[in-house]
Amino acid sequence: MTTWSTAPAPAVPLDAFAQAPDDRLAAEFLRLAGSVWGQEAPEGAAVRAVPALVALMDSVDDRRRGYLAVLLGLLAESEHPRADGPVTAAVRRGVERYLELLGHSGAGTPLTTALLYLLSHFPGERDRVLAAAASEDLAVGKEDLTRLERALRTLDPDDPDLGRCWPSPAAWYLNDDERGFDKGQIQALTHEQVTANWNNDTRTVLAYSGMKAYWAVRHGSALETSYPAAPAGAAPGRASGPGAGAFARHADALRCPSCRGRLDFTGGKVSCGACSTSFPLAQGMLDLSGGATGSRATDDDDTADLLQKLAAMPSMGVYYESVLRPAFLRISGMNWNDDLTPADEDAYLLSHTRPVDGPVLDLAAGAGRWTAVLEQAVGADRLIALDLGLPMLNTLRGRLPEVPAVIASALGLPFGDASLGAVNCWNALQAFPEQADTAIAEVGRCLKPGGTFTLMTFRWADDPVDRYFQRSHHFPSRPAGMLLFEPADIRKWLADAGLEIRDESGVGSTVLITAVRTA
Repeated sequence: MTTWSTAPAPAVPLDAFAQAPDDRLAAEFLRLAGSVWGQEAPEGAAVRAVPALVALMDSVDDRRRGYLAVLLGLLAESEHPRADGPVTAAVRRGVERYLELLGHSGAGTPLTTALLYLLSHFPGERDRVLAAAASEDLAVGKEDLTRLERALRTLDPDDPDLGRCWPSPAAWYLNDDERGFDKGQIQALTHEQVTANWNNDTRTVLAYSGMKAYWAVRHGSALETSYPAAPAGAAPGRASGPGAGAFARHADALRCPSCRGRLDFTGGKVSCGACSTSFPLAQGMLDLSGGATGSRATDDDDTADLLQKLAAMPSMGVYYESVLRPAFLRISGMNWNDDLTPADEDAYLLSHTRPVDGPVLDLAAGAGRWTAVLEQAVGADRLIALDLGLPMLNTLRGRLPEVPAVIASALGLPFGDASLGAVNCWNALQAFPEQADTAIAEVGRCLKPGGTFTLMTFRWADDPVDRYFQRSHHFPSRPAGMLLFEPADIRKWLADAGLEIRDESGVGSTVLITAVRTA
């Protein structure tokens, strides 16, 4: 991951940024930002620089104003969750100028997007900011407006609204049962836990707004994901699913999660022939989790439990497909211009999945979007879907009634050594980043020689500002902030697992890999 290469210069390089030619502007902005913002930038330097940054907005073009708005937003955010720190107070003194610029910035322009991000940091100016943003001349979309409103809202401890604000509050449509589900989880929290979750939600909304603004300023625009007008309020009705016979045909591969013994499928039930443990099988789902709780960061107990519980909402599989996954590709993959489409991903899987004999595993299958592609490639009879999230598998079950689904952890796959013909792990490795090496080692253990491993995940962006926005997202699998990968680490984990890379590609910060298990 790239870091600032030198300590901040004593003098803020304003002139170099203001006068930079187009091909040097991005680099000069990073030099300017590095002098006042970041781990090495002292608070005093930031406070002293803010008036000059605000004043410079009067003498530069709109593109440079957009850059400056992003930088001022970053400075105000550096003291989050405080709203009264010295740096934030210095930035807030320019609010009259920011509102004036917003009034003339134009509909859908990068400057408008950047100013909305900047103005999101001043809850004390909430009414004025929202009134300005609602101007018909700006035509601000509901996604941007609701992100702005949420960032400017202060916590109501008597009725906290947690967990349903990303990628924008406008993307969420909850029915009464789902609202009740949320409130039941939230009411059990302590005041400290409510506050921690609220602050993380705010930080996540700001990170999305900031990354979108920064991309728009550099590239001229940033696309907003188009979400369905009203996603289904509950998971689709589950099909009954395949019975024990669908799992029995993979008996040579499946293993007891406790003792690694072979499983017995006689009489329509599932048990371990070695240790006699029985395993639940219902609705086409075989529970081999063995009490596993999955991988999550536990260094912030105030947030981890709630995020995990909210992620268990019955309709989460539906929301993942229609809302969360497309937006996640924006911020993790730097895909703000749709350089990578779902059709591109489908084509990659279809062309690179080359199984040898044995079952084909869709690892961390989620709601089954790419399990369906694998079904096209190899057929339902060879396919097994595996995930630890029951709401996600509920959605998969309705979509792919003939594909057997296993509830289990990626960190201890319930399969024998060299038993699988191919494995796919698509847009999932980053859900357990601290244990990614373990998951890849398990893939290597279970793959037969010659079998393919197809992988799609994300690396840290090259730009330090983009990286800051990436890691400022707080999700169920990472309540402490998102953690992505360095490509060199992924290559090492694959090599250590006996997997040889045959293709490595990707756009933005997306990583697409096909590897083969060597003999």
